[in-house]
Amino acid sequence: MTATLEFRNGVLYLLDQTLLPLETVVIECREVAQVMEAIASLRVRGAPAIGCAGAYGGVVAAMRRADRGLRGDDLANATLRDFERIRQTRPTAVNLPWALGRMKTVVERHASEESDALIRALRDEADEILREDEEANRAIGRYGADLIANGAQVLTHCNAGALATGAYGTALGVIRAAHEQGRSLRVWVDETRPLLQGARLTAWELEQMGVPYTLITDSMAGHFMARGEVDVALVGADRIAANGDTANKIGTYSVAVLARAHGIPFYVAAPTSTIDLETANGESVPIEERRADEVGAFGSVRVAPAGARVANPAFDVTPARLITGIITERGVLRPPFAAALAGAVNAERVDRGSSDSERRPDAVGVEPG
Repeated sequence: MTATLEFRNGVLYLLDQTLLPLETVVIECREVAQVMEAIASLRVRGAPAIGCAGAYGGVVAAMRRADRGLRGDDLANATLRDFERIRQTRPTAVNLPWALGRMKTVVERHASEESDALIRALRDEADEILREDEEANRAIGRYGADLIANGAQVLTHCNAGALATGAYGTALGVIRAAHEQGRSLRVWVDETRPLLQGARLTAWELEQMGVPYTLITDSMAGHFMARGEVDVALVGADRIAANGDTANKIGTYSVAVLARAHGIPFYVAAPTSTIDLETANGESVPIEERRADEVGAFGSVRVAPAGARVANPAFDVTPARLITGIITERGVLRPPFAAALAGAVNAERVDRGSSDSERRPDAVGVEPG
């Protein structure tokens, strides 16, 4: 499968997800404005993936500023302004400001050095963010696979696979890991209106993996739950508040309510970079409002009256009380979530500053796989 993103010779290459599954097109981002457009237009999407793209966008920004003759503090300050422009492209997913925060620290640490040294340090940090993401996703897959019984029927919403991350996937990574371990699975794929990330992207990834799936409209989930044909619901996340409230693609909250009504486990799979301890609860999560034509049209075909009033929030918030567990690279967190979330994030921060031989045990409140 074509990589979601790749950085070579000063250029960020992105798989254009707006064209999948009909076309496989890789776009070249040589300017920071191109990276910003790609994030805003969902050519690259998914919280971990836009974090990685934002980090490499920071490298592109510094390189182009240096090409135009900026040096020293002038280069550092201009690059930091570019970081802020990238950050504003999408407000809900916390991975973007998280990754740019790490890049900002690199700029501050190397601002007085030669431009080549600064750019090299930024590239190294972006590479590390990408490497950590794949490592975290694979760990999420291993922990989560233990929750998927042989023969399980799993319902997903939106796309949280390799396309939404640096590599491998989060929620879909759990399904992938279970499949690779030889488990028999059946996946119900919510189409995910209005932009059909389930139909276009999750179904495409499952085809690549050879995992059996059935595509359904979002409104069919309750029907199949009531018939006893769903064993577990599994979704990704764009931001997890300190209390466990979770923002994800619009429609996720409905799936969680239906799962609770039918006694079905509802799991969130996300790396610790998606946990935002600065946001107390779901009420404080900024919800992106997208263009009206995404709802008023189906592709290029208008389906609503031209004067129709449209609401188009891209995300909703699932309260922590509806979440059975949060699958992270540090293990499966169980409610009440506050202490476990804080412990997982703090342990990850310590680990990033430690060698592999100095790694801490799993965080308090985390159930190991």
